[in-house]
Amino acid sequence: MSILEMKVPSPGESITEVEIATWLVKDGDYVEKDQAIAEVDSDKATLELPAEASGIITLKAEEGDAVAVGQVVCLIDTSAAKPSGSTPAAEAPKAEEKKEEVKAAPAPASAPAATYATGSASPAAKKILDEKSIDAASVQGTGKDGRVTKEDALNATPSMGTPTGGPRGTERKKMSMLRRKVAERLVEAKNTTAMLTTFNEVNLTEVNKIRAEFKDAFKAKHNASLGFMSFFTKAVTRALQLYPDVNSMIDGQEQIKFDFADISIAVSGPKGLMVPVVRNAELLSFRGVEAEIKRLATRARDGQITVDEMTGGTFTITNGGVFGSMLSTPIINPPQSGILGMHNIIERPVAVNGQVVIAPMMYIALSYDHRIIDGRESVGFLVAVKEALENPMELLLNNDPKKALEL
Repeated sequence: MSILEMKVPSPGESITEVEIATWLVKDGDYVEKDQAIAEVDSDKATLELPAEASGIITLKAEEGDAVAVGQVVCLIDTSAAKPSGSTPAAEAPKAEEKKEEVKAAPAPASAPAATYATGSASPAAKKILDEKSIDAASVQGTGKDGRVTKEDALNATPSMGTPTGGPRGTERKKMSMLRRKVAERLVEAKNTTAMLTTFNEVNLTEVNKIRAEFKDAFKAKHNASLGFMSFFTKAVTRALQLYPDVNSMIDGQEQIKFDFADISIAVSGPKGLMVPVVRNAELLSFRGVEAEIKRLATRARDGQITVDEMTGGTFTITNGGVFGSMLSTPIINPPQSGILGMHNIIERPVAVNGQVVIAPMMYIALSYDHRIIDGRESVGFLVAVKEALENPMELLLNNDPKKALEL
């Protein structure tokens, strides 16, 4: 018998443990080399664990277990013959999160629901009480002989101590390691930074005109959509060059400024919030930004994103508008010092050149670390973003949209 001990590989620097999110095979299954046998969560990403050899597998860790890097999680008997007529264990469907349901306990016999009625409910009252799922016996009637009237029924409210017949279950599930880490980082950002948020609004009329005129040609040429994210990313990289303090971070008693813009883009993945990084976004064209955002978002949503692809950003953009958010105060992504929040676009009346017009408007928000970014820089940065988005032809496309969009 030849036994291979499979140990947890290191997913990246500074990661010392992972969590077994889902076993994709069962104890005793025959697995092939390089077959995905488990999904593991680190505090930065979800990764697949491939079998290091073919053979019969014996699991040594349970789903939900936190295991140290280098710890043995399974054994593979490499001397075991492949079962005759069988195929390798297919990847099991991803198990749903284990849920522990806590059902409401029945009321103790010593404390029954109060009973008031000495008469029956009128037909109108009974209909109202049925709609409210209230037992007529729990309502004190004011009519003749204690009859429950329509007015009694209208005024009746379910008592917290009176069972209504509706579901009262609860669910309890363990948060993933990634979700726990996100929670820790959010609390850390609130507790360790002097976070402040400034707001502005943007008229996206000119951006919409450019997109309407060139989006079809852009799609045909580059197989990518000409979305809002490329305009915002280009506007942000321009503003970061004008206000470099926003593109910096604190390290102990020192401030580190960057002459490049690695833009973290917040996306919603199956395991929670992911923040992949678009490297050197200041050097990318519109096509380059759209292609890279599409690539990273797809990898994040497919659970294929790596730790390296989510570390090292210098500034973050988050778009709550895709979920319908009108206004929010985004939380800084430490150790960065700034984050731009985009919101939904609403057509509303605004004054333009002394005339009231209907325009597509968006509120934008900049949360920043006031320890190294002053009001002048924060407000100036946000105004620069606004200016670029309201005059994109000149400030982002250099008055040559076909060249800028590579059409």
